[in-house]
Amino acid sequence: MTKSAAWPQGAPRVGDRAQLSRTVSEADIALFTELSGDRNPLHYDHDRAARTRFGGIVVQGGVTSAILNAVVAERLPGPGSVFLETHWRFLAPTRPGDTISGEVEVIAVRDDKPVTTLASRVVRQDGVVVLDGTAVCWTMDVTS
Repeated sequence: MTKSAAWPQGAPRVGDRAQLSRTVSEADIALFTELSGDRNPLHYDHDRAARTRFGGIVVQGGVTSAILNAVVAERLPGPGSVFLETHWRFLAPTRPGDTISGEVEVIAVRDDKPVTTLASRVVRQDGVVVLDGTAVCWTMDVTS
């Protein structure tokens, strides 16, 4: 177990896992629209969205993937962690009212730097994987 200022309890280990869940609301869509300027009718126009292949409102990808920001920052690798790189595929829609779980698993840890590679995914309450991929994180000491 490698100790560093970034990981005072020791570095994460391959196979370590963490997850967080939350229910997505229409208010999340409105907040993300305000933040990003993304006013795509798929996200807020019920009639227009219903006529698409999605058959209804779809939550912005940034809202869906944000659960992974929380898992990384709060759980694994933990406070002080930021994304260096992400490779995510969006496989199915997230809709208002869905409960999503962000899940990560450590697949590599560098010995020379506080860098962790994670398998990452977001799963809806019905077991459907809506996002799948990998992320590379850098963890800094934030204890001071």
